[in-house]
Amino acid sequence: QVQLVESGGGLVQAGGSLRLSCTASVNIFSLDRMGWYRQAPGRQRELVATIPIRTGSTNIADAVRGRFTISRDNVKNTYLQMNNLKPDDTAVYYCNAERVGLTYWGRGTQVTVSS
Repeated sequence: QVQLVESGGGLVQAGGSLRLSCTASVNIFSLDRMGWYRQAPGRQRELVATIPIRTGSTNIADAVRGRFTISRDNVKNTYLQMNNLKPDDTAVYYCNAERVGLTYWGRGTQVTVSS
């Protein structure tokens, strides 16, 4: 079992920045991939960005490419740096991890961007 805990959400004005963090309950090298998804009211959950733990490339959604960056450390954490935020970025952001075909989710952190 893998537990994920997000932090760093909040209220920010359009054009501002936030950095989300996600801490896993296991060593990051026991995971295959980590990522961030978001869900706005009345909409389906959508991919924001993913990062492989050992080999492969990061994947960034078109809607946030050039504004958001995903990274990780070598311990337990993944990060989402969000710059030039827009009101359309308002959503609950969920951390995601995959290990041996299983998927784990955090409880989410709210990001609200005011115009």
